[in-house]
Amino acid sequence: MPPVRLVYNVQVMKHMKVAEARARFGEILDEAQKGAEIVIERRGVRFRVTADGPRTPRRTPPVLFEAVDPGVLEGQWVWEAGPAGLTFKARRKRR
Repeated sequence: MPPVRLVYNVQVMKHMKVAEARARFGEILDEAQKGAEIVIERRGVRFRVTADGPRTPRRTPPVLFEAVDPGVLEGQWVWEAGPAGLTFKARRKRR
């Protein structure tokens, strides 16, 4: 009969009081990011510090215009709303 091999996955939770947690806050975040679970106790109440995964990046909105006429960028033309919808209209020159 082959020998039986057991593998244990042991995660050690770190326990600390609030005063120690204040002094070592950066270390606590680093440990949580590595997957450790930290328990901070204050007046008999336990708080668990764990890290969530990274946020998913925001989806960029689709491009509305591939190219824009330089005259529009320079302000020579403006949009005008009318019964037919939006149309371009030449901007009046300032005096």
